[in-house]
Amino acid sequence: QVQLVESGGGLVQTGDSLRLSCAASGRSFSTWAMGWFRQAPGKEREFVATINWRNGNTRYSNSAKGRFTISRDNAKNTAYLQMNSLKPEDTAVYYCAVDQYGSRSIDSPGAYNAWGQGTQVTVSS
Repeated sequence: QVQLVESGGGLVQTGDSLRLSCAASGRSFSTWAMGWFRQAPGKEREFVATINWRNGNTRYSNSAKGRFTISRDNAKNTAYLQMNSLKPEDTAVYYCAVDQYGSRSIDSPGAYNAWGQGTQVTVSS
């Protein structure tokens, strides 16, 4: 069973950058895609970005496009989310997740079968 561990969250100011990491472990780890989601207090979990593990194709939410970059290191079974020009509205718990079955709805939480514990990102104004 895959296990995901996020790291890299923290408290930053508006305009700062952070890089989140998500390390996957488990026997013979493989996945179709790895995604990042976030959840702010009182809000639903929302899609941020996803990357196809084989070909590196990416997809972003409108709020992430142009500011965030998702990448992967297949050798390390690790995905990254580089977040630049952070805004207070980016404040949330950020979760990584894997879609190991090739769902087509890769921007939906339901497409992902395993989740990390989350890492807090707080952006002060």
